[in-house]
Amino acid sequence: MSAEQPLSATTLADFSALAHLSDLSDLALTPSEAHGIYCGLLCSGKRDCLARWLDEILPKTPTSDHDSANCRAALTQVAEQTLAAIQGPEGAFTPLLPEPEAPLAARAEAVSDWSRGFLYGLGLNGCDPNSFSEITRDALGDLTEITHMDVNELDDSEDNEQSLAEVTEFLWVVAMLVYEEQAQAQAR
Repeated sequence: MSAEQPLSATTLADFSALAHLSDLSDLALTPSEAHGIYCGLLCSGKRDCLARWLDEILPKTPTSDHDSANCRAALTQVAEQTLAAIQGPEGAFTPLLPEPEAPLAARAEAVSDWSRGFLYGLGLNGCDPNSFSEITRDALGDLTEITHMDVNELDDSEDNEQSLAEVTEFLWVVAMLVYEEQAQAQAR
């Protein structure tokens, strides 16, 4: 996307466009980390996740700033799509990550960023790790390990591609475990 092209709200799958908007609006997080934070907030089962998320991640700039307004609109659209996907049919939700054509190291770093954001979002909404089942606590522990992944040594081998695909699928599993457990806890 060139600087001359108009900026508009993006689809959830358009990582590059959101990254461009983030750069223009001085968002200090990667799109994956920002999305992870929202998913953590959302899966924690609390209300007003969108307002809390935007307040947490956006710089405190006037909304009249064109780039900031475009970024806010794009992030709002991503949040709405994420909510619909998490509440929708099984498998509709996907973490916001770079396109498959991106270098393996960049995609692995985004997985780590998303994981860090998800854990931060859960903590931000005051989720008590002890309130989860043992399997979910173990999964959250594994997610913590993913945040420490060393991406600098990764090459674009088929084995690494397969491993990253499995880790990416695991992100979905963790998000769904947390979301479902929190929904059940609130229903009681």
